[in-house]
Amino acid sequence: MKNKNVIIYPGSFDPFTKGHYDLVKRGLDIFDHIFIAVLENPRKNCLFSVDERIELIKSYTEDDERVVVESFKGLLVDYLKRKDVNLVMRGMRMLSDFEYEFQMSLTNRKLYNDFEAIYLVPSPDCLFVSSSVVKEIAKNKGDIS
Repeated sequence: MKNKNVIIYPGSFDPFTKGHYDLVKRGLDIFDHIFIAVLENPRKNCLFSVDERIELIKSYTEDDERVVVESFKGLLVDYLKRKDVNLVMRGMRMLSDFEYEFQMSLTNRKLYNDFEAIYLVPSPDCLFVSSSVVKEIAKNKGDIS
């Protein structure tokens, strides 16, 4: 039986933003525990190392024992099976996010019949925050506060 009070929040989180944290806080209103699963993918050109991304996320969540931050390699569905969890949480800001998430959900369900996803829309003040925008501003020495 799958753990119904736990959700996995997977992503590259390069970097973890206020928008990501907004979803974590709101997810904790629904679930007892969240595993923030940081994807370790050497083919992806990340600005921050996996360890740096984990430390950044922990700086947001360190006071909350309901949140566990760890990395994973390989397929998300394999990570879910190891955790005995079938539910993931994802954020959805735009229509383009829907198209990508829809495709990923169908693929994951094909690989893991029990796979389910819950999508949260960010709070209005975080709606246009994305890791790629934050990285671009930072690379050009802009204000990312």
